[in-house]
Amino acid sequence: MGLFAFLLLGLAAWLIWTGRLQRMSVKDGMVLGGALVGAVMAAKGKPLAGAPLLLGAALFFMNQSRHKKRSAAPKAAPEPASIARARALLGVPEDADENMIRAAHRRLIASVHPDRGGTEALAAEINAARDLLLSESDKKQQPPSC
Repeated sequence: MGLFAFLLLGLAAWLIWTGRLQRMSVKDGMVLGGALVGAVMAAKGKPLAGAPLLLGAALFFMNQSRHKKRSAAPKAAPEPASIARARALLGVPEDADENMIRAAHRRLIASVHPDRGGTEALAAEINAARDLLLSESDKKQQPPSC
């Protein structure tokens, strides 16, 4: 009984440590629920019924973490055309600094925000343009590494 409680505590600690509880899907929640049921069954004296649920949950989450590590590829540099499109969308010149980009974003998002009658898609596009231009601005300001 103590071993299964320890395993469940370890699983919960791992989920918190890796931050998976913040971005949990329905499938993850169902597997975690199954692990809880397995732990309760094991604690109530039915370890043969509870152990497979706990083991299955542990294997599921280990497989998920391995899959995400493998699929994490480095992001490619944004294309110049997308940067030019972002500048045109926000209406800022090529030499715009962070303050100009943020001011243009605030001005534009105030008029197209979904709370003001705009669309979520347009607001998301404007936010993405701001993020792209700010990241490019940060890259320009950083000295080249040797």
